[in-house]
Amino acid sequence: MKQYGAIEAGGTKFNCAVSDEQLNIIDAIAIPTTTTAETLEQVFQFFDKFESIVSMGVGSFGPIGIDQSKKNYGYILATPKAGWENFDLLGTLKKHFDCPIAWTTDVNAAAYGELKLGAAKGKNSCIYLTIGTGIGGGIIVNQKIYEGFTHPEMGHIRIKRQPQDLFVGTCPYHEDCLEGLAAGPSLEGRTGISGKDIGEENPVWELQADYIAQALMNYTLILAPEVIILGGGVMNQKNLLTKIREAFLHQLSGYIEFESVDSYIVEWGLPNQSGILGCLSLAKDLEEDQL
Repeated sequence: MKQYGAIEAGGTKFNCAVSDEQLNIIDAIAIPTTTTAETLEQVFQFFDKFESIVSMGVGSFGPIGIDQSKKNYGYILATPKAGWENFDLLGTLKKHFDCPIAWTTDVNAAAYGELKLGAAKGKNSCIYLTIGTGIGGGIIVNQKIYEGFTHPEMGHIRIKRQPQDLFVGTCPYHEDCLEGLAAGPSLEGRTGISGKDIGEENPVWELQADYIAQALMNYTLILAPEVIILGGGVMNQKNLLTKIREAFLHQLSGYIEFESVDSYIVEWGLPNQSGILGCLSLAKDLEEDQL
């Protein structure tokens, strides 16, 4: 029986899984991200129990090297995660595993999972945006992950700041980018309250919705995906999705018509599973492409 392996490599933990040919997960583990040696030793121990893995999919925190013509292909690049900067993760995995390995970012893998098995199933294109401690996004076009000379950094687009918003932002690189103004830490930074404890009537959610809607409008005007999927911890706020949809329509001002904004901007269909299932889907597709 064929088996597929998946690694969702995060700065906090490595989620690893093995599935059967139908992508049913046989076994899975979450390994804390500590040192490169310690973390990968546990990763290898987990996968070495399986003898029928024919391919693997890896979605990694980044930024990562994705250009196969460059020496840094497969590397984790300028990450603030201590000990992981300029680390050849893909090369290290290839030395241990005798099978083909698909390589992309964690959010690209999540977007792919949503397209294959989640909220964008049956579509040819989608955007997946995760809004949590940071903000990142993946783009699927014609059922393929979109990448240029590097992978998209959708959380760092510039946003028009509301005049009443005096919060300096949390991004060390940009004053007015989406991540700095709308990721989870900005909620506590403005209110002094953990995001999960902020009541739904707090005006900070209107501000949050406005900034996210600005980003979604820009993505729509540039890429025109069939669906935009929102995930991550910030989206657990009960009424935030409704507020984002309303702000999105207001900002577009009828320039583009939608059959239903409720079916265009949607919640993730695979909560907390988009990434690992996306990696498994990439592994399966890679193996089938090589037959």
